[in-house]
Amino acid sequence: MGAPTAAAPVAPAGPVLSALGLFTVLVGAALPLIDFFIVNVALPTIDRDLSAGAALLELVVAGYGTAYAVLLVLGGRLGDMFGRRRLFLAGMAAFGLTSLACGLAPDAWSLVAARVAQGASAALMLPQVLATIQSATAGPRRARALSLYGATAGLSMVAGQILGGVLVAADIAGTGWRAVFLVNVPVAVLGLVLAVRTVPETRSARPAPVDVPGTALLAVSLVTLLAPLAEGQAAGWPLWTWLSLAAFPFAAAAFYLVERRADRLGGSPLVPPSLFALPGMRRGLPLVVPFSVGFGGFMLVMAVGLQQGRHFGPVAAGTALAPMAVTFFAASLMGPRLVGKYGSRVVTAGGVLQGLGLALLVTAALRDWSGLGWMELLPGMAVCGFGQGLQLPVLFRIVLAEVPTERAGVGSGVMVTTQQSALALGVATLGTLFLSLAASAGMREALVITLLVQLAAVVLTAGLSLRLPRAVI
Repeated sequence: MGAPTAAAPVAPAGPVLSALGLFTVLVGAALPLIDFFIVNVALPTIDRDLSAGAALLELVVAGYGTAYAVLLVLGGRLGDMFGRRRLFLAGMAAFGLTSLACGLAPDAWSLVAARVAQGASAALMLPQVLATIQSATAGPRRARALSLYGATAGLSMVAGQILGGVLVAADIAGTGWRAVFLVNVPVAVLGLVLAVRTVPETRSARPAPVDVPGTALLAVSLVTLLAPLAEGQAAGWPLWTWLSLAAFPFAAAAFYLVERRADRLGGSPLVPPSLFALPGMRRGLPLVVPFSVGFGGFMLVMAVGLQQGRHFGPVAAGTALAPMAVTFFAASLMGPRLVGKYGSRVVTAGGVLQGLGLALLVTAALRDWSGLGWMELLPGMAVCGFGQGLQLPVLFRIVLAEVPTERAGVGSGVMVTTQQSALALGVATLGTLFLSLAASAGMREALVITLLVQLAAVVLTAGLSLRLPRAVI
């Protein structure tokens, strides 16, 4: 019965996020996630137009995801220091400009460079969304806002591939694949206009300085892990990929030791280890990892498998995911009411349903691969999306429930970094597994085995969910 008091750190006289302000920051949350996935169905067209080759195509995806993941926690810290609204505006403006650069890229290397800059821009903008929600909402309004954030995040990841397929096929004014980036520009302009009018300024009452050693070591840790996994398959696993992977555990250990020492000495670590003493952060964050690994890999594998294995066009490959988007959104909206009745067991139920959906997709592929179409995919996609929609928004809410307002930027940065790194890891690992199997065993076998590996990750998530606190604040 004490939950409302624990969930209301915002004083009545503090900044309040209006409904239109919430819509505005959710637009800012949607753009980076849409752009992580929107290129999946455009990759074959980019390859033909720019003669990119497999290694550079991997960099178009991985360059964005790695820059995004590396800088997210720093983006949260900067928002705490200089004001979250200010950083949101700067990130939105930079995202619009870098999207324009992607859309106008004359060659593959220019596109890779613009994608890296686009990922860095997203890292400035996205942490401010959750930090603003944490700082300018309270009680039931915060619960609804976090549920809508989770719904937006999941829907954006699915909608990205649907929108990408439609834009590539529409070939608006002859722009082809370029439209998947150029479409961001008017949205960013609209977001800037709305943000100036509707998003309140919030910042930490005790902002911490930038942790330079921690930032550098986190960047080294993520790059040494994500870069070789993303590029290894396409590049033929040269020596640098193995050296990089060998360096990762040492870089990660150094990062942990430096952060722990700074925390003990009363410093300002980039990722305070004491943050993980919070039960929601400690128990909820490990569930975000297998969920996001599976989600990121699933989206890439389905895009490639349906286009190259079943010869779907970009629109057909994108719209095959439409049932997942619809049921994900429906489940997200139902989440707060279900959580009120059943608590964190909603996450467990979602994992069971997602596993059932994956099993239906595997069955459909094995039953009739040559006749696999939209209708055969529909039951599995719909059930899978509903299960995912019951998990992701609730996990976000659990992870952030106990994070104090003054650490809102750091807390949201840690959570989104974990999610984004896991998405990139899923694209790299499950994507590499799929492409390796496709070359040796064929598309159907590659898709089935990769989906079964994801099913194992879903079982892990469902099992870990039983350790969550039953009551959700």
